[in-house]
Amino acid sequence: MSRSWWLAALCLSVSVAAEPVVLRCGSLLDVRADRLVANAVVVVEGEKVQQAGPASSATPPGAAKTIDLSDAVCLPGLIDVHVHLTSGEKRGYQSLGVSLPRKTVWGVRNAGTTLRAGFTTARNVGAPGYADVALRDAIEEGDIEGPRLLVAGPSLGITGGHCDDNLLAPEFRHTSAGVADGPWAARAKVREVVKYGADLIKICASGGVMSKGDQPGTPQYTPEEMRAIVEEAHKLGRKVAAHAHGAQSIKDAIRSGVDSVEHASFIDQEGIALAKQYGTYLVFDIYNDDYILEHGAKAGMLPESIEKERQVGAVQRENFRQAFLAGARMAFGTDAGVYPHGDNGRQFAYMVKFGMKPIQAIRAATLDAASLLGWADKVGAVEPGKWADIIAVRGNPLEDVRTLEQVRFVMKGGRVVKGASK
Repeated sequence: MSRSWWLAALCLSVSVAAEPVVLRCGSLLDVRADRLVANAVVVVEGEKVQQAGPASSATPPGAAKTIDLSDAVCLPGLIDVHVHLTSGEKRGYQSLGVSLPRKTVWGVRNAGTTLRAGFTTARNVGAPGYADVALRDAIEEGDIEGPRLLVAGPSLGITGGHCDDNLLAPEFRHTSAGVADGPWAARAKVREVVKYGADLIKICASGGVMSKGDQPGTPQYTPEEMRAIVEEAHKLGRKVAAHAHGAQSIKDAIRSGVDSVEHASFIDQEGIALAKQYGTYLVFDIYNDDYILEHGAKAGMLPESIEKERQVGAVQRENFRQAFLAGARMAFGTDAGVYPHGDNGRQFAYMVKFGMKPIQAIRAATLDAASLLGWADKVGAVEPGKWADIIAVRGNPLEDVRTLEQVRFVMKGGRVVKGASK
């Protein structure tokens, strides 16, 4: 196999190309048509794709630089719609000793790791102190390396609920920044997080696995509160992502008009039918169960969290299968931060194991994820006019989706950020 493309990629990794770049791919995955285009060419000018298709029909500019990807499959940069970039180092009571500046520093590192894993776009669904807003802005201004980000800032929830920090004793009288009880307080909190830079609103409709003292299936935000949040968010041009494990909370959230349901662990047939009726995206994080059960105690997760995961994981995976077979809209989201950042691609194999074909799992992380984000015109496919977010792997991901766990080449907005030699 030729290794010249890895070396050429490294030479182009300093800045956005000042002149056109031609990627010569062994194959290019057309995610819309479910096919590999052999001997393909992608022409990149600035941050955008100008041409993409068979080499025989391409007209590359004469002055363009060429990257030889002839021993690889090129495909769109991947999208993870559920990450927590400032989380993941310490869990449970260990997290109480971590300052906001320290979490932000973790976020800088995790953003770079996520990008180099092939995820050129991500949605950060909750971070304390607007640390994810700072990360997004730093990435956009070129201060640090990371994926394109849509961020939520503090997650909204009820007092003592999953989105409230309930590890401290009562005498500390601590309440998380996103707590808002009642419809009008919830509306005000939406306005507040938008004021300080949130691209979307994240809410906690039910209890959770990683929180203390609640149960995943227990409703938290009421339908009235969720309707107020959704109305206010949509009025301000923001989508709403609802953390919801419980069957009733899922249905309440969907009826309230949320744009996506995260986790969806105990969704029932009525909930699946409602998701189809409303066009609500379901985001199942079906990889991290294995990590929690195997490594959770060592990572400092609370014993009750590990026990809750034992109750949730297998049910969630079976409900993923049922929702997929029923034709619900699904987007790729992993809850990165629960497991180590950069391992996002490991979820693809689980999506295939529990019902999808490889191309369907890939679409969930490209076309479908782009649609959920409202960025279908910008990302999700290698097409003229879209951002030049392109990755390459050795091996055919339509035959072995695990090839996406070892991304060898990453371009974001026309800039090569990874071109490893092995």
